[in-house]
Amino acid sequence: MTLLAILIATLAAGIGSVWLAAGLMRLGFLNRESDDAAPRYLGPHHLLSLAAGALLATSFMHLLPEAFESGADAKTLFSALLVGLVFFFLLDKAELWHHGHEHHHGDPAHEDHGHGDHDHGGHDHGHHHHGAAPTGSGGWAVLTGDSVHCFGDGILIASAFIADMRLGIVAALSVLAHEVPHHIGDLAVLRLAGANRNMALVKVSLAGAVTAIGGLIGWWLVDQLRGWLPYFLVVASSSFIYVALADLIPQLQKRLTARETAAQVFWLLLGIGLVMLVSSLAHTH
Repeated sequence: MTLLAILIATLAAGIGSVWLAAGLMRLGFLNRESDDAAPRYLGPHHLLSLAAGALLATSFMHLLPEAFESGADAKTLFSALLVGLVFFFLLDKAELWHHGHEHHHGDPAHEDHGHGDHDHGGHDHGHHHHGAAPTGSGGWAVLTGDSVHCFGDGILIASAFIADMRLGIVAALSVLAHEVPHHIGDLAVLRLAGANRNMALVKVSLAGAVTAIGGLIGWWLVDQLRGWLPYFLVVASSSFIYVALADLIPQLQKRLTARETAAQVFWLLLGIGLVMLVSSLAHTH
């Protein structure tokens, strides 16, 4: 039963997030806002805020409490959290974990939008994906990094499900939330690299399917090492925290109008609220 739930959840988070991203792009909800138009109610920065809220809520309100309730030594768990953050930083440096696309969906005209968007603190938080997959490369660098990230997500989801079914659902929701904006970037980069819309969708879907492989291996691995489960949960938490703070939130650190800032805060709180709602419903049922 647990394995079946893991496979369903990982497929929903991995492939479902790709199809959701493609659907939003096709419906035109995520086009760049024009200078003279009213901001759309749903845009890339909204999804980034939602995902950041979901990841942080899952980490601090579910994964970490579950790990500490196991009775494991608190100092050891905090050490594991620190090691996990450093580990994902190193993966990021190796270009295997960070999804950092500029989420402009293939629109080369992503200049100042007239809202005073400036580099925050003198640093560009656009996070171009290491050259944005030059035309003709097929975007394989993007797909490789995406596959490694999805494999890791699968292991993290499996760890959460083995700890508690409710926790697994919440973790899968959080992965789904943060993969949607990332897959939007993947699809845009692959299209710039020369792939047509359908082929880009197939390639990114295959990368997303690796989440299920990670879930299967994670189920076997964590089941063999149940005594280490609290540490798996802490590593999962460190992954979510790193993605939220090093990837998602920096892309939101631009000088915006009061209205746009309020929208970001709203979607961030909505992400937190959705995690709490799903957790409550899962607990009830």
